[in-house]
Amino acid sequence: MTYLDILKSLKKGEYQSVYFLHGTEPYFIDVIADYIEDHVLSESEKAFNQTIFYGKDVNHLAIVDTARRFPMMAPRQVVILKEAQDMKTLKELKTYLEKPADTTILVICHKHKRFNLNSAFGKLLKKQALVFESKKLYDNQVPDWIEQYLCSKKLKISHEASVLIGEDLGTDLSKVANELDKLAI
Repeated sequence: MTYLDILKSLKKGEYQSVYFLHGTEPYFIDVIADYIEDHVLSESEKAFNQTIFYGKDVNHLAIVDTARRFPMMAPRQVVILKEAQDMKTLKELKTYLEKPADTTILVICHKHKRFNLNSAFGKLLKKQALVFESKKLYDNQVPDWIEQYLCSKKLKISHEASVLIGEDLGTDLSKVANELDKLAI
């Protein structure tokens, strides 16, 4: 499943109980997590039903406690764990994954490296969660990605120009997207 497929299902209102986003390219992870953060709950629902944790500042108990509570005046709640690669007790979330709450959307963002899905925790993730691996693009894939990105913003670019931009900026998609946004203005 690509990040565009995940975004399409989110836009249709088709939500999973647990999203595990991992890989070497942080851009795709950020796009999915930001969409969930910004669009799943209305502004009035976010105050009580959206919680964002950072891996180095939290342990698994706080996440499990938050994810197991019931939403307040909303059909669901959103719990986002950013920088999960820094969390020492990440694998202890196994207790929650065995029986996730129906009213909670848990998003785990594990950036900058691939998570080993062959471990016991990884196998449980594959069984219970939507697992998305965000892979870095190769140099020759960046120009096509630039064209698609600008097309999604209703802008056009020649292939030669996208090749030049790709050669100049490299494969860091967050940086490329930021520079393209500046050019669009």
